[in-house]
Amino acid sequence: MDKKIEYAVEMNHVSKIYALKQKEKKKKKEYFYALKDISFQIEKGDVVGILGTNGSGKSTLSLILAGISDHDGGEMIVNGEQALISINTGLNQQLTGEENINVKGALLGLSKKRIAEIKEGVIEFAELGDFLYQPVKKYSSGMKSRLGFSISLALNPDIFIVDEALSVGDKGFAQKCLNRMMQLRDEKNKTIFFISHSLPQVRSFCKKGMWIEGGKLIEFGEINEVCDHYAAYVDHYNSLTEKEKKKVRDEKFNERLIKGEIKKGFWEHIFK
Repeated sequence: MDKKIEYAVEMNHVSKIYALKQKEKKKKKEYFYALKDISFQIEKGDVVGILGTNGSGKSTLSLILAGISDHDGGEMIVNGEQALISINTGLNQQLTGEENINVKGALLGLSKKRIAEIKEGVIEFAELGDFLYQPVKKYSSGMKSRLGFSISLALNPDIFIVDEALSVGDKGFAQKCLNRMMQLRDEKNKTIFFISHSLPQVRSFCKKGMWIEGGKLIEFGEINEVCDHYAAYVDHYNSLTEKEKKKVRDEKFNERLIKGEIKKGFWEHIFK
């Protein structure tokens, strides 16, 4: 009898819509698809590299995967506890690093003893020294990444969503984080979504690739194959003139626009 596949995350026709910011207050609101009709299945223990050019919808996808943002249509099934590791997400800028650890633990219903244990792990891994007792608003982007990464590692979720968290700060700490994630991948069977513009990093770390472009899922499959196709696309785009690039961007944007007036019952009609 075939073993039943255990999925960490399933998305079925998921869409996310945002309102465009209007320069003129009297203008009618316009809406666009940040994500449109996204479907995939991620097995437990999969490590998925998410690729896409700026504005493609990668960060929107990461917020939905982490449960921070709701989707407007379709269905998402998550089996396990998830955590987003990003430069700013989840940190209270007014609180100190230590206070952020306490708040995060309390929100998860952890005991004071368990929070104290986690705090020791964060202090050791983050290497922030006395900055741990300073307000986060005084941190550099690299220091925020250190703190956020260390807290998430200590909380030990089933699903990690890493959104460009290793693109800031010193290379030594980034490699330390990558080594730890490799350990989680190989020994703990954690599910990891890894968003990065560094193709060599994505190729070496991830098992599967997901290419998002213009809010749509272009390709999902073996990591090197997806990376090759994405790299060819980026090389082609970069070879275009500025006028040609603008035409491509405009075409993508127009495809994402929702035409016509948003009327009562629109959402039910679109996402029934």
